[in-house]
Amino acid sequence: MNRRGAGIALLLVATILHSTHYLSAAIFGSGLSNWNRDLFSAMLQYVGPNLAIWGYAALGAGVAYLVWGEIGES
Repeated sequence: MNRRGAGIALLLVATILHSTHYLSAAIFGSGLSNWNRDLFSAMLQYVGPNLAIWGYAALGAGVAYLVWGEIGES
């Protein structure tokens, strides 16, 4: 796998981790009858920051690999 492929794969991983963070908070609060912004923020805090941190790390690595692949090409 070349650097571009690795970059795209890492961007896909970042997308999955980021969406899983929000989806898990939504599943956690699925039994509630009404929602608001503060309640959803509390659910996100309950889920924890680990998925978001790893998602941002994968995003940074993916962008770095894409840039490295483009610079190495020329």
